[in-house]
Amino acid sequence: MPIVNVKLLEGRSDDQLKDLVSEVTQAVEKTTGANKEAIQIVIEEMKASHYGVAGVRKSDQ
Repeated sequence: MPIVNVKLLEGRSDDQLKDLVSEVTQAVEKTTGANKEAIQIVIEEMKASHYGVAGVRKSDQ
């Protein structure tokens, strides 16, 4: 049972997230041979103020 965790900054539409789940599921099914019924996708959206790169929050850029 593959479990895929996706972390990204908030701001995507519901349709974009729906497409992401579908496309990632298809990729995992194709590359691992797992049944799509067993593939789980977990999306975690982060606020820009909760994510930083090189010491700077994304919300401050």
